[in-house]
Amino acid sequence: MTARVGEQVTDAELAARFRRDPEMFAAVYDLYFRDVYRYVAGRLGEETADDIAAETFLKAFAQRDRFDAERGSLRPWLFGIATNLVADHRRKEARHYRALARTGAEPAADSHENRVVASVTAESIYPQLMNALTGLSPGERDVILLVALGQLSHEEVAQALGLSYGTVGSRLSRARKKFRTVINQETFHG
Repeated sequence: MTARVGEQVTDAELAARFRRDPEMFAAVYDLYFRDVYRYVAGRLGEETADDIAAETFLKAFAQRDRFDAERGSLRPWLFGIATNLVADHRRKEARHYRALARTGAEPAADSHENRVVASVTAESIYPQLMNALTGLSPGERDVILLVALGQLSHEEVAQALGLSYGTVGSRLSRARKKFRTVINQETFHG
């Protein structure tokens, strides 16, 4: 990682620098925004990813004094923040859909909800994947999506979610087993 051209800086050194000089946090943004954005876009879609990824860095900047390099590196710390924001977004979205269901109101013809449904319907594998994802516990879903979309290692997932390495492995194993079961059932019975 570099803070200036040609200068190699560790996460601990960068954290010390951005605590003293908040403008140094721009280096964190430059290094990790694209990865966080791709992860969030994979979970929530591109329209929402801009807002959630930006919010991840705003929250990280506000909490930069809390970063502890002894607990892990910046990348998993940022992905942990992003995962929590994704969960918050999903809870708000679920409340929104429950409210729509209670009132009987339908989304506008060109709403985000209808565009998402149309896009998902167009892809034959998406229904199977979405069904498999809904069958996972939130913890399993977070682990498998951090690995698949965020491309984090098991160790980085453990750091991001504050879990042990073994817990990450067992959640990932359970999630993969559930995925295989759902996809096999839908392939042979669908």
